[in-house]
Amino acid sequence: MKVLGPKETGRGILIEYDAGHVSPEDNKKIISEMKNMDFSQDLVLYAVLQKYDTPNKNGRIYPEAILKRENEKYQTLIKKGGALNELNHPSSSLIDLDRVSHSIVETWWDGRMLMGKIKLFTSPGWKKMGIVSTKGDQAAMLIMNGAVLGISSRGVGSLKNVKGDNIVQEDFELVCFDLVSSPSTPGAYIFSDPSERDQYQESIEEKPVVDDKIKRLMGKLDTFLSK
Repeated sequence: MKVLGPKETGRGILIEYDAGHVSPEDNKKIISEMKNMDFSQDLVLYAVLQKYDTPNKNGRIYPEAILKRENEKYQTLIKKGGALNELNHPSSSLIDLDRVSHSIVETWWDGRMLMGKIKLFTSPGWKKMGIVSTKGDQAAMLIMNGAVLGISSRGVGSLKNVKGDNIVQEDFELVCFDLVSSPSTPGAYIFSDPSERDQYQESIEEKPVVDDKIKRLMGKLDTFLSK
């Protein structure tokens, strides 16, 4: 199935990423807090997962009824421990267990925002010696080095252009929420405490300073892990 681009309509895989940048200058406090986390313990993080009735930077709008319906269905996966997610979006609607980095353990609504509690899967080798051997370790390493990671939804469905906006249609099915460098949903970045979400400042016009750093690190680690 085809991945739909920001301007495309029709049915396909809808992934929300690579559309905005977070400024490290505006977020020094949060970056510092993330770097100072205790990585020897299980990592629990928080994020804005999605927003309804809000245009994202890919020009898409997720209607309230559809997003709330999919969140209700997602609770079944959460309860069974099956709400698995990957580090970076693949060009597929399937979850690749070799790429799983975290799970969503809880979601709740804060106005239009779907909030989430995230458990990062880190290995004993990472916790004891800082050895990177899994995608969860890779994500932890990026955070420790000051990278600000975002959350981006992945799903399958159709888009219809209505007065210039691409509206997600009734056939949409949510798959997961992947960790990415540049989420399209405004403010959809991870943080160590749910009360800190308002501290994030983002601007689509900014140069992707953090993105370039993340992509270089990810490229090196992907090469290492594939050996």
